[in-house]
Amino acid sequence: MSSEALHTRPQHPGPAHAARLATPADAEGIVRLRSAFVLAEPLTEEWIARTGAELAARLAPGGDARASVVDAPDGTLASCALALLHPVLPEPASPGGRAARVHTVVTHPSWRRGGLARSALTALLDRLRAEGVAPVEADPPGAVGALFRASGFCGSLAPMRMTWPEPAVRGRVDEKTGHVWLPPEQYAETVMKATGFACVLFTDVHDRPVQLHGVYSATHPWQLAGGTMDPGERPWETAVRECREETGIELCGPPRLLATVYGLPGAEWPYSTMGLVFDGGRLDEARLRDIVLDPREHDEVRVLPLPEWRPLMPPRDFARLSAVMEARRTGVTAYFDTWDWGTE
Repeated sequence: MSSEALHTRPQHPGPAHAARLATPADAEGIVRLRSAFVLAEPLTEEWIARTGAELAARLAPGGDARASVVDAPDGTLASCALALLHPVLPEPASPGGRAARVHTVVTHPSWRRGGLARSALTALLDRLRAEGVAPVEADPPGAVGALFRASGFCGSLAPMRMTWPEPAVRGRVDEKTGHVWLPPEQYAETVMKATGFACVLFTDVHDRPVQLHGVYSATHPWQLAGGTMDPGERPWETAVRECREETGIELCGPPRLLATVYGLPGAEWPYSTMGLVFDGGRLDEARLRDIVLDPREHDEVRVLPLPEWRPLMPPRDFARLSAVMEARRTGVTAYFDTWDWGTE
């Protein structure tokens, strides 16, 4: 967001934009408000995606998050209030066995001093009261302490928190720059974690994609032959092994790369995912009939023209398949970096 947007106050949302209860679709907006205007160090885009996916799942029916939001005219969120529920022992103060802590109340700077935070917090507390959640606690920053007191919160003692001490730095200090060079094993703990996969595109002689129907994944029902890399494997070795295990086809080199695929983590998987898609060539009718599936993983082989795959697959899977097919057609390797987890 530009500095101009932060300092230009647009038209106020007004009564038409009163607080409403949040849905999973609001999760990323809530996370972005909290990241930009609450946290001392804003989240990276990878962490925004990961945290947003987690919050979306927790805002869904049966989840343990409750939130209210105020919409800005441009479709973003002007303000929000978020609480997280937790179980407690039932007693007179908490007969329902559930309590809540208000985690975030924040308003975008463009919309402050208009009562939006009060509207969001009031709607949130009304929702918790209607569900019989008690008690409701909060640890508000000083800037909004008066708002919380006006809403019925009382007390002045901040909760005590355990903060595990950081491990001692055992690295080498550069005497000229003061930079600390960590030992490899310690530095490795600080970098992004990712899993790798490799798979193979087969088509029939009419260039129609061949895919396998998975028995274990409702999220990715139709798949290319392939899978996750084992420790010590190189991507082509993974593709050869997985193809043999899943279809009985023995690939022959040299490998021809069609696409690189990347996905951000989400609720379904906590790590980024990076993979390679290789060209398996064209299979005639005899070779298609000879495919032997592993029933623990797949129960059907299907060959369809590319457009007919669209209604059978999530949009991100079909987009990936389309990119791979275009790479086969043009001979230009595809770079597909939006195969994210938890975006369907």
